[in-house]
Amino acid sequence: MPTFLILTEEALRESDVKNILNLHDDPEATFEVLVPADTERNIVTDFIDHLSLFEMREAWDALVHRADKQKAKFTADISLGASLERLSAAGATASGSVIADDPLPAVKQAVNNLNAAELIVVTRPHAVEDTFHQDWASRAREELGVPVLHFYAGTDFVG
Repeated sequence: MPTFLILTEEALRESDVKNILNLHDDPEATFEVLVPADTERNIVTDFIDHLSLFEMREAWDALVHRADKQKAKFTADISLGASLERLSAAGATASGSVIADDPLPAVKQAVNNLNAAELIVVTRPHAVEDTFHQDWASRAREELGVPVLHFYAGTDFVG
């Protein structure tokens, strides 16, 4: 029975779940969802990411509103719950957890503990990290011995 890891920075959308399940049409497959409680985002990077997507209001909010650790954990818990609910509603067997800011240590541990067949990373586009290959998927490809797919949330685009 194969296990697939899903690392996501926000709640999986129905379209994300559909994309993932279309790739892995195995009724025996299980999914482990990991959601980081991201409390240490870089203000400048967030600002540039939003500007690159023409999200002017979000760019401004990135400069003036920073999430505290408690709010980041709460948001991650909600994202995890929604993701698990959507996977279950689509007929998948899924479990998951909220992890620390830097997800790579938890991902490595999960790959080893679960003998994961693949890591699926679902993120919003991040202009700076994606350009310089410092995004989660690029870092995971360098460190893990499993295939890594990178979806942009809410799209069919695989990075």
